[in-house]
Amino acid sequence: MAWFKRDNPPKAKSSDPRVKVPEGLWTKCVSCNATVYTKDIENNLNVCPKCNHHYRVSARKRIELLMDLGSFVESDAGLVSIDCLDFKDSKSYQDRIDAALAKGGSKDAIICGSGRIDGTPAEICVFDFSFMGGSMGSVVGEKITRGIERALEKRTPVIIVSASGGARMQESILSLMQMAKTSAALAKLKEQGLPFVSILTDPTTGGVTASFAMLGDINMAEPKALIGFAGPRVIEQTIRQKLPEGFQRAEYLLDHGMVDVIVERSKMKQQLSSILKMLYRQ
Repeated sequence: MAWFKRDNPPKAKSSDPRVKVPEGLWTKCVSCNATVYTKDIENNLNVCPKCNHHYRVSARKRIELLMDLGSFVESDAGLVSIDCLDFKDSKSYQDRIDAALAKGGSKDAIICGSGRIDGTPAEICVFDFSFMGGSMGSVVGEKITRGIERALEKRTPVIIVSASGGARMQESILSLMQMAKTSAALAKLKEQGLPFVSILTDPTTGGVTASFAMLGDINMAEPKALIGFAGPRVIEQTIRQKLPEGFQRAEYLLDHGMVDVIVERSKMKQQLSSILKMLYRQ
């Protein structure tokens, strides 16, 4: 009986059953927990197509969405914060400024300039939350005040889009002074009968809420935006009571008269244009 050596068939290459998905391809919505193709969210103006959750957008993107194409001209772009108090917590204030500048976005927490909205001229100031949480320091207050002064000179409306954690603690009393400074400038605008529209986005808190953000002739908000002064946990600890569901969200403030209208991002420019045409006569 002959013995034959049987050649073993080549082993199939083992394949990893786990498919490697490129990072950032999918996004799990923080509101509805649906897994959504990231490009679908981006193409929908950073709004979840499943549940309409409004993600934050950059200041530049916000200007692009609101202003007529090519009409926006930035002002005071060279103003930067300085550490005049030599402030230091876990790191120095100057280090925090340098880190924010290194991101390559805005030079401070707000971008201001002139442009048109469906042909209507306006001064616009848009907060950049990526710069130290959109905190309001001396530069932010100065740029807003200069924007209002330009509106007084040109006799145009003012629009401020807020997204801020409040006054910048590293500038101490200097940041708190911006609350009075910007509010006083808006009082002059009101005396001249020029409209101010405040757009509240997520989040609008602290000293920004306690000053110019709530002084609009019309206060607009995006859906479910967090709007308030102190945080809910701080309030609950102070009053020792459980807060209502949805407290400090745009819908709650609308029901209680602190917000005039809630507008989805896709309709914001159209609604803003209609309001300006009603309030402003060139």
